[in-house]
Amino acid sequence: MSRRDLLCDTAIQILAVEGGRGLTHRAIDREAGVPIGTTKNYFPTREAVLTACAARMTSLHRAAVQRLRDTTPAGISATDVAELYPALLRRAVADDPTQMLAMVELYLEAVRRPGVREALSGMVLANAEAAAALQQAAGLPSTVRDTGLLDAYFLGVAISLLALPAETLRTVGLDDPYALGIGVFSATAPSGGPPPERRSAGSS
Repeated sequence: MSRRDLLCDTAIQILAVEGGRGLTHRAIDREAGVPIGTTKNYFPTREAVLTACAARMTSLHRAAVQRLRDTTPAGISATDVAELYPALLRRAVADDPTQMLAMVELYLEAVRRPGVREALSGMVLANAEAAAALQQAAGLPSTVRDTGLLDAYFLGVAISLLALPAETLRTVGLDDPYALGIGVFSATAPSGGPPPERRSAGSS
C-alpha cells in the first residue's frame, strides 16, 4: 500500500469513528503512525483530505465491483442480483460500517465544500455505472438513473439502520434487513421477472 493510500484509509477510519470534527492533519498522522506533518505534505488543506477520501472510496468500490463481476457466473439472473443487496446492506451496517459512516460524513461536508461535492459526484457516478453494468449482465435494461436511485435508497436505509434504536426500527417497519435489501432493489430495477421470494429476518 502506498503512503497516500495509507493516509486516506486512516482518514476514512477517523471520519467513521470521530466524525468530521475529529479529522485533522495531526490526527491522521498519529493514527497512521507517520511523522507529524506528513499528511499536510500530501494534502495541504482539509478539503484536500476530504477530496482524497472520496477518491479513495471510489477506487475501493470500483475494485470490489470488478472482483464481483470477475467472479459472476454466466447466466446470472435478476433474482441473483437482487439477493446481493441484503448481503451488501448487512455488510454496510452490521459487519463493517466504516465506509458507510465515512460516506455520510462526506455528504455533509459536500454541502459546504465544492471540492468535496465534485469528488463525491464522481463516487456516486462510478457506483451507479458499476451497478448498472452488473444488472445489465443479468439481463436487466438498467441505466445509471435506475442504479443511482437505488444507491440513494440504499444510503437512506443504511443511515436509518445505523442511527435509530431497535424499537423505532420495528415500529416503522425497518427491522427486517433482508426485506429492506430486496425492497431497495425491487423499487428501482426495471422489470426483469418476479422478485425473489420474501424471507423473514430470521431466515438464512
